[in-house]
Amino acid sequence: MLSSIGVPGIILLVILALLLFGPNKLPELGRAVGRTFREFKDGARDIIGEDDHASRTSEPAKPLAAAPSEVQAAAPVAAQSTADNKRLPE
Repeated sequence: MLSSIGVPGIILLVILALLLFGPNKLPELGRAVGRTFREFKDGARDIIGEDDHASRTSEPAKPLAAAPSEVQAAAPVAAQSTADNKRLPE
């Protein structure tokens, strides 16, 4: 995205920013943008961390080998849930 701007475009943007905001306001503006990006990044990390934590704690421990009767009992339930997923919304 920035590769299409090029060096002359960046120089033009810097000159335009200096004219609009002045040399005294530009550092404050840069700090505000930096804080905003940092808060966004921290919030995204928190959301991803909560999602990872929730997925790890919500999955029950799976046994290594299930008894054959348990597998046969679970088969109709799995078939029913896939059939429910194929239904059209009403």
